Amino acid sequence: ETPMELLNTLYNLMGLVFVLGTIASMGLSLTMQQITGPLRNVRFVIVALLANFVIPPLVTFLLIRLFSLDQSLATGLLLVSLAAGAPALPKTAVFAKVDTAAATGLMVLLVVATIVILPIALPLLLTGISVTFWDIASGLVYLILIPLAVSLFVRARYPQVAESAQPLFAQASNLSLLALLVLMVVLNFSNVIGLIGSLGLIASLILVIVATAGGYLLGMLGKVDKWVQALGAGQRNIAAAMVVATMNFGSDEVVMVVVFSIIVMLVVIPLALERGKRNAAAGANAVAAGAKSTPA
Repeated sequence: ETPMELLNTLYNLMGLVFVLGTIASMGLSLTMQQITGPLRNVRFVIVALLANFVIPPLVTFLLIRLFSLDQSLATGLLLVSLAAGAPALPKTAVFAKVDTAAATGLMVLLVVATIVILPIALPLLLTGISVTFWDIASGLVYLILIPLAVSLFVRARYPQVAESAQPLFAQASNLSLLALLVLMVVLNFSNVIGLIGSLGLIASLILVIVATAGGYLLGMLGKVDKWVQALGAGQRNIAAAMVVATMNFGSDEVVMVVVFSIIVMLVVIPLALERGKRNAAAGANAVAAGAKSTPA
């Protein structure tokens, strides 16, 4: 094998490790109560579905038209707009100091909804590309739904095993994402550089900002946790989008998905950290005010 072929094989392997590590680490850290709690709130569920499966695809459709994006960039952007339920959402909720249980329940709701909605919506929205429902659904079922179900079962039945295994899967997910980013640049250097000068990058940035703002506003209108909804809508499910991109499309679509994931990290994580700082400051002020008002 040539060095490039070996790197390609390693890239595909890292993609698989990233998806499975992310999903397993998520399942091993969840209880059924954490998942089902927020889902009993009908308003919370309606806001989540609108913020994740109506606003992002609509905005993407407008951006594709506005910037006249070529087929591969348009496909990559559509993929991320329909893939919701970022496994990193509970972690981002910790950074933002918002309700982690609600973020966890939201993430699982969105992962399951993605597995149903993405295979139906994508073939309808993509003209001139022949992918069937099962082409898209099969990868999501095998690489996301089954590993999630197995890891949730292990967490429920063997909590000690789950507790010791979860950090290993989380580490595998983080390291493989890092390896993916490096390999992506090495293997697709000209494509990545081309994307930097293209409107695909600007379209990605606009999509992340509008999706986050849309989640926040809908959360406010629906009187549910607006920050959890904002962080949920802003981060897309890169693992699910990667599964569909690698199984059904070419390297250009995959590059678009990975570049989009970098933009998400650059926008959403600083936002969450800033929110966390403000929440911590507000908490400290409330404690100080309480101490003052309490007579000595």
